[in-house]
Amino acid sequence: MTENENGGHNKDLSLEQRDELLEELKARFEKNSHRHNGLEWDQVQAKLDAHPDKLWSLHEMERTGGEPDVVGYDKENDEYIFYDCSAESPKGRRSVCYDREALESRKKNKPENNAMDMAAAMGIELLTEEQYRDLQKLESFDLKTSSWVQTPPDIRERGGAVFCDCRYGRVFLYHNGADSYYGARGFRGSLRV
Repeated sequence: MTENENGGHNKDLSLEQRDELLEELKARFEKNSHRHNGLEWDQVQAKLDAHPDKLWSLHEMERTGGEPDVVGYDKENDEYIFYDCSAESPKGRRSVCYDREALESRKKNKPENNAMDMAAAMGIELLTEEQYRDLQKLESFDLKTSSWVQTPPDIRERGGAVFCDCRYGRVFLYHNGADSYYGARGFRGSLRV
C-alpha cells in the first residue's frame, strides 16, 4: 500500500508490483491445476486486468502469506473464486482475535488486530465453514495451525467464535471465546473476481 498526499493509503500497485504478483499467481495456478480443473489462466488474467482493485486485494493476500489461488468459477455471476491456499494459516494474519468487539472487550494482553477488520481492510471475506471444508477437499491444509471462519450470529451473540483445522485426516470445527488468540491461529480469506 502506498501513501497518498493526504497521508492516507491508496490501493494502487506499482507496475513492478503488479507484474510480480501476476507472475506469482500464474506460476501457482499452473503448478496446482488440481485446484481449478478446466480453467485457463488467460481468462483469469483478463478478469484481473479489468479489476485492478481486486488485484490489490490479491496482493494483500499474498503479502500476508496467504498464497491465493483460483479454486473455482461461478458461471452464473461470471466470477473466478480465489481462496488462501497456503499450507498453514497465513503467517501475517495469526495471533488475532475474531472481531473488533472481541478486541475491545479484552482488558489486558490485547492482540494487535482482529480477523474481521483485517479481512475487510484487505477487501476479502473470511471463509465460511462450508468454504473451508470445500478447500480441504482439494488438499490438506492447516495440519499444524487453525483458521477462524465466519461465525453464525447466534454463537457470536453469546461471546463465541468458531475456527477450523485438519487433523487425523478430518476437518474439525471448534469454538472459542471470540477474544482468544493464538500464535497458530489466523484466518483464510476468499475473493471473487
